[in-house]
Amino acid sequence: MQELDANEILDKLANRELEEYRISKEEFLAFRQFLVRRADFKHYRGIAQHGGDVIYRYLDEPRS
Repeated sequence: MQELDANEILDKLANRELEEYRISKEEFLAFRQFLVRRADFKHYRGIAQHGGDVIYRYLDEPRS
């Protein structure tokens, strides 16, 4: 996954253009490296799925 693609997805989640986005286990580490660099990192919640996929959602309140 390219940085531009990851940031576009994260921006769409933050702007509520997407409600959620599923990342495959193969793309997870590449996606996460861009996610943790964001200032609003704690607003994203990743929900692990069977098989290693993760569904990301954007929260109004940052997680603790």
